[in-house]
Amino acid sequence: MNSHEIDYEIKGHDVQFVEVELDPQETVIAEAGAMLYMEDGIHFETKMGDGSNPSQGFLGKLAAGASRIITGESLFITHFTHQGYGKKRVAFSAPYPGTIVPLDLGQMGGRVIVQKDAFLCAALGTRLSMHFNKRLGAGFFGGEGFILQKLEGDGKAFIHAGGTLVEKELNGETLRVDTGCVVGFTDGIDFSVERAGGLKSMVFGGEGIFLSTLRGHGKVWLQSMPINKLIQAISPMGKNSGKESSGILNDLFE
Repeated sequence: MNSHEIDYEIKGHDVQFVEVELDPQETVIAEAGAMLYMEDGIHFETKMGDGSNPSQGFLGKLAAGASRIITGESLFITHFTHQGYGKKRVAFSAPYPGTIVPLDLGQMGGRVIVQKDAFLCAALGTRLSMHFNKRLGAGFFGGEGFILQKLEGDGKAFIHAGGTLVEKELNGETLRVDTGCVVGFTDGIDFSVERAGGLKSMVFGGEGIFLSTLRGHGKVWLQSMPINKLIQAISPMGKNSGKESSGILNDLFE
């Protein structure tokens, strides 16, 4: 099934959203809870599955939904269809500060691998499925990067990168990245999660026990502030919380 061709505009700066323009009977699919606003004439329906295979039975949809649960996403996908006349718009917002990345899957070999929480929305016909990292050992213990999502199709898809987006083109080089900072990559990139350095570096280096390693030929998207780091930074239990608490207590008793 060919993906619907959709027109779009990305708006905002630190916290972006994408506004998609739909023709009559055109549909866009999105992660549950991503919709910001929609104009009159657009109707939405929550379905089990991405709609890429209309003839798929209930058990097939259930199996596909179960794979999304494993990646930490919702069992359901929301379908937004323009059932009126003329052109109407629906907008989807990023879940936290960062950058929305438009992907033309048809120009990228029909497939892109992304982190489990990166998908935002896509043209109907885009297939979402689970993608296991081939190297299970370090990936399992490394946490991030063990289970990824695969986006397949020939239309537009939109993913979200936390903080500042970094795009790199690898031509046979090797790139080592902080775990969780990989947003996605194209075919031709070999991705693994490997142990970082010796015991001393792992314990005292502050860079974590594992690093994501990317090798090969293709495009890589990185994010400067993945959601786990953002949560850690604003959490009362973050690395500076002890110093801040001590400072507050000193101020109170001075």
